[in-house]
This record gives sequence, structure tokens and C-alpha cells, in this order.
Amino acid sequence: MIRRAAAALLLLAGVAAAADIRPSRDFLSPELRAQQDDPSRHPGWLWVEEGEALWARGARSCQSCHGGIESMAGVAARYPAVATDGALLNLEGRIERCRTEQQGEAPFGYESEPLLSLTAAIAQRSRGMPMSVATDGAAAPFLERGRAFYETRQGQLNLACGQCHDDNAGRRLRGDVISNGLGTGYPAYRLEWNTLGSLHRRLRACSLGVRATQLSLGSPEYLALELYLAARAQGLPVEAPGLRR
Repeated sequence: MIRRAAAALLLLAGVAAAADIRPSRDFLSPELRAQQDDPSRHPGWLWVEEGEALWARGARSCQSCHGGIESMAGVAARYPAVATDGALLNLEGRIERCRTEQQGEAPFGYESEPLLSLTAAIAQRSRGMPMSVATDGAAAPFLERGRAFYETRQGQLNLACGQCHDDNAGRRLRGDVISNGLGTGYPAYRLEWNTLGSLHRRLRACSLGVRATQLSLGSPEYLALELYLAARAQGLPVEAPGLRR
């Protein structure tokens, strides 16, 4: 246990030293930043509103167990997290598990409108709160796998995540500004998608961009990477639902 905790501390020290990590909003244009902050101009709020309706819908609704959706304040800031059975779950995975095990319903499925909507509505209740994922104990091995993924060169372009999001953060790429690659704004409405999408959809796009194998949505590799990105964002505010170019 002591050895594992020490390894986690070393990992976090590496995370902190990797770059001068800044909130994702700092890399947005002033126009996009203002639009992200204004629910009346942010298309992602359509999914938030639908998620709020889903929360209270049906005899075995989320509300019947958890009460009002306001009870979800701070929850998104603590995910991904390790469940009691040892599985690493992100917020989507937690919702799906509640749906199948507590409500007795079929899972919504990754990138489905209902799952995106509920995730957006729950994540919005943590907006502005600092990220605070657990990185020690049962989470430590997943954090290490995520760090390894982040640092490994991949694809035909032979690039690691950090070569863009650490070494070149703040520079322009195809008209966009490279950020520190945090997941704090997801699910996010991306203008290039013209819809709301999950962080794993964005990770698949990054894999495609370096001409690497695109892993499945919810894959163990992307989940571990999501935890590592959340650890990099410790103390920075949740922005979901974000607005991205």
C-alpha cells in the first residue's frame, strides 16, 4: 500500500511538472469563451435541458433515488473513479451502470442522445467546481496506464499526446489553438461536429489525426487516459458542457 501511494505521488509530481497547465477556456477565442459562458447562446444547453427532463422521467427515474438533479453538484469533478468492484468508470459509465443495475433498463449506449443529455445535465451541476479525482489506492494503476498512453508515440505520424498538448500548447494548428488537452469541457458542443459529443469521441478524432488505431468508445485505454487527463486538471474548473471549435 505504501509503495503504491508513493508511486501515485511520483506520478502526480510528473503531471504537475509536465507543463504550465491552464484551463481549456484560456485557449478559446474571446467570442467562443463568451458564447460558452452564455446559456442563451450555447447550443449545448439543449442537451442539458433534455437531460434534466430525463432525470425526472418515469416511475423508476433518477430522481426517485437521488432527489433533484441539484444533488449531483460536484459529482462530475470526481470522475473517472474506481467502483467497488474495481472497474474504472467515467460519468457515462456510472450512468449506464445505474440504468442497468438500479433501473433494470437497457443501456443507452455511447454517443446516444439520452446518454449525452444526462451526462451534460449532471456535469453542468459541477460547472466552475475544481477537478478532484482520486489518484491513489485503487486508482493508481489506472493512472499509470493513462500516463503511459499519454506519453507513448502512436500512429503513422509517431506522435505522443504531450508533443501537442505540452510542447506546443498555445500554438496554432489549422486555425485552432492547441490547448493542454484537458477533458474538463466534455461532453462538449463542437462546431465541426454541429452537435454534442463525448470526450471519447474527441479522443478517437485525435487517434485518427495521428493515423493511429481508433479504439472503441469506453475502451479501457481511453478510460485510463481520461483519468490521467483529469489528474492533469486537478484544481481547474469543470467547464461542461463546453463549446469547442
